[in-house]
Amino acid sequence: MVAICFYFQVHQPFRVKEYKIFDIGNSDNYFDDKVNHDIMRKVAEKCYLPMNNLLLELIGRYGKKFKIAFSISGVAIEQMELYAPDVLESFKKLAQTGCVEFLSETYYHSLSFLYSKDEFKKQVEMHRQKILEHFGYVPCVFRNTELIYTNSLAHYIEEMGYKGIIAEGWDNILDWRSSNFLYHPVGSKRNIALLLKNYKLSDDIAFRFSNKEWGDFPLTTEKFSGWVNDLNGSGEVVNLFMDYETFGEHQWEDSGIFEFMRHLPNEILKHPDNSFVTPSEAIERFDKKDDIDVPHFLSWADSERDLSAWLGNKLQDDSCSALFQLEGDVMKTEDFDLITSWRKLSTSDHFYYMCTKFWADGDVHKYFSCYESPYDAYIYFMNALRDLKCRIDSKNINS
Repeated sequence: MVAICFYFQVHQPFRVKEYKIFDIGNSDNYFDDKVNHDIMRKVAEKCYLPMNNLLLELIGRYGKKFKIAFSISGVAIEQMELYAPDVLESFKKLAQTGCVEFLSETYYHSLSFLYSKDEFKKQVEMHRQKILEHFGYVPCVFRNTELIYTNSLAHYIEEMGYKGIIAEGWDNILDWRSSNFLYHPVGSKRNIALLLKNYKLSDDIAFRFSNKEWGDFPLTTEKFSGWVNDLNGSGEVVNLFMDYETFGEHQWEDSGIFEFMRHLPNEILKHPDNSFVTPSEAIERFDKKDDIDVPHFLSWADSERDLSAWLGNKLQDDSCSALFQLEGDVMKTEDFDLITSWRKLSTSDHFYYMCTKFWADGDVHKYFSCYESPYDAYIYFMNALRDLKCRIDSKNINS
């Protein structure tokens, strides 16, 4: 028996505008409202709306036999509230089917676990409330920002009451094991399950689908379902985790990605032992086979699968450290606007844009950035942070 577990990450950051040194002391708006609006609307039309409609169509066709999961960041939901209420309504329609699970994460899609457990917990609770507010659902499975994972994170999340956590199924941590089973995090109280992404099959869809130089191009539903069927007897759950923007944005509509997804459930379900499950259903259905030890931080990104996509150079280390050094002072202000601006600056994307890798991974970073260079991203971010610090200091002095 093989169960397919689809989970899609939905996230859009509040991008920092070209905040120049002369803006310090003269502007308290650090974010590019026009760019954020335009990108949200573009992705809404290319991905969110057509893909949500397609998933509703598939659920209508297959009912409880077809299930999916989403992790939607709090800042993505905020931008839907501002710029794309039609998208938010379409996600609510999906929630009402009973075939969709919503995962938990940090509200601001932040690196807070690395710097402040207190802020991390606050953001997780904020996100849980946002999901409950809009979708009437209380998440029970956790997905950390950028799939950043380590043993200590799993232990912390277990103490918060979650029954599952998601991570990258990277070969270096699996050793002889397969990502197609459930595990326990090493050292846990065994109340939490570890679901590992099958990165090869996930990336076949997310990254290689339209690559004509790929040896398995074109990827058909028959070919993909054949690979899944081959796992019967040697795996129980195939975790296909990817950015939702894969559909229509990263892989354009004319690549055939929507038609691939439209016909994939039928091909998968042709095999009598195949099914679709949500993460929480997988946890309930399957036994945990072993303990997985991840003593160092693991992520989804780049060839190293470490933190270097966000904290791999002096620009990133300096800006992220400077941001979290303000935590105590900004919280002391009890000023909602200041705290919200600080938290929006904690979003991991800001540091991803500062990446200076220049080999194969560098092209991916440039694709996602709205800046001319990593150095521009750093300068605008630090100018905004300097202004924010001045406002925080002024507030605390006058209080």
